[in-house]
Amino acid sequence: MMCGCRRCPCGPARRIADAITVASPISAWQGCARRLTKGGRRRVIAISDDTGSAGRRAGRHDMLELYHNDQSSCSQKARLVLAEKGLDWESHHLDLRAGDQQTPEYLKLNPKGVVPTLVDDGRAVRESNVIIEYVDNAYPGPAPLKPADAYGRAMVHLWTKRLDDGHHDIATATLSMGIAFRHQYLSQGKEVADRLIENIPDPVKRERRRDIIYNGTEGREFRLAVRLWEGLLTDMEAELTGHGGDWIMGDDYTLVDLAYTPYLTRLDHLNALGFIADRPRLQAWYARVRARPSYDTAIGKWDNADYVALMREKGGEAWPRVKQIVAEL
Repeated sequence: MMCGCRRCPCGPARRIADAITVASPISAWQGCARRLTKGGRRRVIAISDDTGSAGRRAGRHDMLELYHNDQSSCSQKARLVLAEKGLDWESHHLDLRAGDQQTPEYLKLNPKGVVPTLVDDGRAVRESNVIIEYVDNAYPGPAPLKPADAYGRAMVHLWTKRLDDGHHDIATATLSMGIAFRHQYLSQGKEVADRLIENIPDPVKRERRRDIIYNGTEGREFRLAVRLWEGLLTDMEAELTGHGGDWIMGDDYTLVDLAYTPYLTRLDHLNALGFIADRPRLQAWYARVRARPSYDTAIGKWDNADYVALMREKGGEAWPRVKQIVAEL
């Protein structure tokens, strides 16, 4: 059995069981973990019960722990905020295709069976947009990632809420699965694919996943996903054009830029930057977020070469169909 760390002998169930204690505080990681240090270097290490003094902060009992996946957009968000804040953290990498997130042990930590989950001083924080705001509030240095005024903060909430109100689950997940990731399921055979689908706790997500895996770009929600992407990118371009600043909220980089970075990255990986070919302000914004040191630390250094290669290959094959749908909207 392989853990999410690839080339590692640990089994996923053993790894997660060792990592999780139902009662607070959650125990330190016992198996194999991939840890991202403040300098962004990635390595496989064994972590003992005593994590030592490195990375501990005044008033904090334990090092931050993150349960995440290398290519998960939501996990990328969580890693980005930790990188922007310069925080050390302990990595628990979950192999989603192996079902690490569906084990009884992990479901005790995150009942929805999704990533990421952040653990700070034994307390779990779930949902990526909640996590990035929590980290910004709990660790305000070196610079806050929200405006100081109430209206500006409300606008941050509106932008991040849009991701939660359908863009992530319908637009991004459907596009990614319908173009690329379905092939990972289908290559294992129908019996294995059906078992992985049945293990999805949420019945709505389960049936959505089943449809897009077996029907791909002809799935019932694929056209809707393309339309949602078009609407979002149109609004981002208009916002950037309207105020003329470098960032979505204006002159300052905020949680909005951070939260949206993984989604443009996903289009990039899917060979779908044709979506922004006629959106020059958005092209420039994407170049700026990629130039930030946090991008390489949180995304580039975690890229799974096999996943990215699959996305680029299948994305190139699917782009004519996507382009056709865009033209028909």
